[in-house]
Amino acid sequence: MKTTRNAFTLIEVMVVVAVIGIIMAMGIPSIVRTLRKEGMRKAVGDMVDACNAARATAILTGKTSDLVIHPQEGTISGGKINATLPESISIEILGVNFVELQEAEEARVHFYPNGTADEFTIVLKSNAEDKATKISLEVVTALTDVEVLR
Repeated sequence: MKTTRNAFTLIEVMVVVAVIGIIMAMGIPSIVRTLRKEGMRKAVGDMVDACNAARATAILTGKTSDLVIHPQEGTISGGKINATLPESISIEILGVNFVELQEAEEARVHFYPNGTADEFTIVLKSNAEDKATKISLEVVTALTDVEVLR
Protein backbone atom coordinates (compact mmCIF):
# COMPACT_ATOMS: atom_id res chain seq x y z
CA MET A 1 0.00 0.00 0.00
CA LYS A 2 1.36 3.38 -1.02
CA THR A 3 0.97 6.40 1.30
CA THR A 4 1.08 9.96 0.03
CA ARG A 5 2.13 12.96 2.05
CA ASN A 6 0.52 16.32 1.62
CA ALA A 7 2.98 19.16 2.21
CA PHE A 8 3.91 22.60 0.96
CA THR A 9 6.76 22.95 -1.46
CA LEU A 10 9.61 25.35 -0.81
CA ILE A 11 8.39 27.65 -3.59
CA GLU A 12 4.90 27.89 -2.06
CA VAL A 13 6.36 28.80 1.33
CA MET A 14 8.63 31.44 -0.26
CA VAL A 15 5.68 33.01 -2.09
CA VAL A 16 3.69 33.27 1.15
CA VAL A 17 6.66 34.82 2.96
CA ALA A 18 7.13 37.31 0.10
CA VAL A 19 3.45 38.33 0.20
CA ILE A 20 3.60 38.81 3.99
CA GLY A 21 6.78 40.90 3.54
CA ILE A 22 5.11 43.14 0.95
CA ILE A 23 2.05 43.69 3.15
CA MET A 24 4.23 44.55 6.15
CA ALA A 25 6.37 46.93 4.08
CA MET A 26 3.23 48.81 2.99
CA GLY A 27 1.87 49.06 6.54
CA ILE A 28 4.99 49.99 8.52
CA PRO A 29 5.17 53.69 7.48
CA SER A 30 1.61 54.35 8.65
CA ILE A 31 2.26 52.54 11.94
CA VAL A 32 5.40 54.60 12.55
CA ARG A 33 3.52 57.83 11.74
CA THR A 34 0.81 56.87 14.22
CA LEU A 35 3.27 56.14 17.01
CA ARG A 36 5.46 59.23 16.46
CA LYS A 37 4.11 62.39 18.01
CA GLU A 38 4.33 65.48 15.83
CA GLY A 39 2.67 68.86 15.58
CA MET A 40 -0.60 69.25 17.43
CA ARG A 41 -0.49 65.74 18.86
CA LYS A 42 2.89 66.41 20.46
CA ALA A 43 1.85 69.83 21.80
CA VAL A 44 -1.36 68.48 23.37
CA GLY A 45 0.46 65.47 24.79
CA ASP A 46 3.18 67.65 26.32
CA MET A 47 0.64 70.04 27.86
CA VAL A 48 -1.46 67.23 29.36
CA ASP A 49 1.66 65.46 30.65
CA ALA A 50 2.95 68.68 32.27
CA CYS A 51 -0.43 69.31 33.95
CA ASN A 52 -0.60 65.73 35.23
CA ALA A 53 2.99 65.88 36.49
CA ALA A 54 2.40 69.17 38.34
CA ARG A 55 -0.78 67.76 39.90
CA ALA A 56 0.97 64.57 40.98
CA THR A 57 3.90 66.52 42.42
CA ALA A 58 1.56 68.69 44.50
CA ILE A 59 -0.37 65.73 45.86
CA LEU A 60 2.67 63.56 46.58
CA THR A 61 4.83 66.26 48.19
CA GLY A 62 1.99 67.98 50.06
CA LYS A 63 3.14 71.36 48.67
CA THR A 64 1.74 73.63 45.98
CA SER A 65 3.23 72.89 42.56
CA ASP A 66 3.22 75.16 39.53
CA LEU A 67 2.76 74.67 35.82
CA VAL A 68 4.80 77.44 34.21
CA ILE A 69 4.11 78.50 30.64
CA HIS A 70 6.16 81.04 28.68
CA PRO A 71 3.78 81.86 25.80
CA GLN A 72 6.25 83.97 23.83
CA GLU A 73 8.90 81.25 23.90
CA GLY A 74 6.44 78.35 23.68
CA THR A 75 7.90 76.51 26.66
CA ILE A 76 6.06 74.50 29.31
CA SER A 77 7.30 73.12 32.61
CA GLY A 78 5.36 71.29 35.27
CA GLY A 79 6.44 68.71 37.79
CA LYS A 80 9.52 67.14 36.25
CA ILE A 81 8.44 67.78 32.65
CA ASN A 82 9.97 70.46 30.44
CA ALA A 83 8.77 70.81 26.86
CA THR A 84 8.80 73.21 23.95
CA LEU A 85 5.84 73.58 21.61
CA PRO A 86 6.56 72.73 17.97
CA GLU A 87 7.12 75.76 15.72
CA SER A 88 3.91 75.05 13.82
CA ILE A 89 1.82 75.43 17.01
CA SER A 90 0.81 78.78 18.47
CA ILE A 91 -1.05 79.72 21.64
CA GLU A 92 -4.31 81.37 20.60
CA ILE A 93 -5.86 81.75 24.08
CA LEU A 94 -4.23 81.34 27.49
CA GLY A 95 -6.30 82.05 30.57
CA VAL A 96 -5.50 81.52 34.24
CA ASN A 97 -8.17 82.43 36.80
CA PHE A 98 -10.12 84.22 34.05
CA VAL A 99 -7.18 86.51 33.17
CA GLU A 100 -5.90 86.35 29.59
CA LEU A 101 -2.15 85.80 29.54
CA GLN A 102 -1.30 84.81 25.95
CA GLU A 103 0.69 88.04 25.56
CA ALA A 104 2.33 87.79 29.01
CA GLU A 105 5.92 86.81 29.61
CA GLU A 106 4.92 84.03 32.01
CA ALA A 107 1.76 82.29 33.15
CA ARG A 108 1.60 80.17 36.33
CA VAL A 109 -1.07 77.64 37.18
CA HIS A 110 -1.07 76.51 40.80
CA PHE A 111 -1.83 72.89 41.70
CA TYR A 112 -2.67 72.34 45.35
CA PRO A 113 -1.98 69.32 47.61
CA ASN A 114 -5.71 68.63 48.02
CA GLY A 115 -5.97 67.84 44.28
CA THR A 116 -7.47 71.16 43.13
CA ALA A 117 -6.00 73.76 40.79
CA ASP A 118 -6.45 77.28 39.46
CA GLU A 119 -8.87 77.78 36.60
CA PHE A 120 -6.86 77.19 33.42
CA THR A 121 -7.70 77.18 29.72
CA ILE A 122 -5.37 77.13 26.74
CA VAL A 123 -6.22 76.94 23.04
CA LEU A 124 -3.44 75.66 20.82
CA LYS A 125 -3.66 76.36 17.10
CA SER A 126 -1.85 74.47 14.38
CA ASN A 127 -0.73 76.90 11.69
CA ALA A 128 -0.03 74.06 9.25
CA GLU A 129 -3.32 72.16 9.57
CA ASP A 130 -5.73 74.94 10.61
CA LYS A 131 -6.78 72.93 13.66
CA ALA A 132 -7.33 74.14 17.20
CA THR A 133 -7.49 72.22 20.44
CA LYS A 134 -8.71 73.48 23.80
CA ILE A 135 -7.17 72.12 26.98
CA SER A 136 -8.72 73.06 30.30
CA LEU A 137 -8.59 71.93 33.90
CA GLU A 138 -11.44 70.79 36.08
CA VAL A 139 -10.99 73.17 39.01
CA VAL A 140 -12.16 70.69 41.65
CA THR A 141 -10.13 67.67 40.47
CA ALA A 142 -7.35 69.41 38.46
CA LEU A 143 -7.77 66.80 35.72
CA THR A 144 -7.28 67.86 32.10
CA ASP A 145 -10.08 68.05 29.58
CA VAL A 146 -9.12 68.07 25.88
CA GLU A 147 -11.54 69.28 23.22
CA VAL A 148 -10.83 69.53 19.47
CA LEU A 149 -12.37 72.77 18.19
CA ARG A 150 -11.84 72.48 14.44
